[in-house]
Amino acid sequence: MGLSMRIAKFIIILIIMMLGAIFTVLNAEPVLFNYYFGSRELPLSLIITAALGAGVMIGILSGIGMVFGLKRENAGLKQRARLAREEVKNLRSIPLQDR
Repeated sequence: MGLSMRIAKFIIILIIMMLGAIFTVLNAEPVLFNYYFGSRELPLSLIITAALGAGVMIGILSGIGMVFGLKRENAGLKQRARLAREEVKNLRSIPLQDR
């Protein structure tokens, strides 16, 4: 990875961190958060960030099953392709017979 790529990555991370800090400052008002066991006053930015994080985690967990299914299907297809290549190779090595 070149130096310019590292600098670009650093700048992008810095911009994301600055946006996060601005978001936190602009949404620092405490709000009443009611949940199943009670309620608590929390900053709005914390509640929004936690909800976003929970959504990301649920999305990742819901996609894992599909990814593993596709990986299993891919492995089966690779096995079938390998067997087909071996069969073609064996058929090509058989001498032709005159009838």
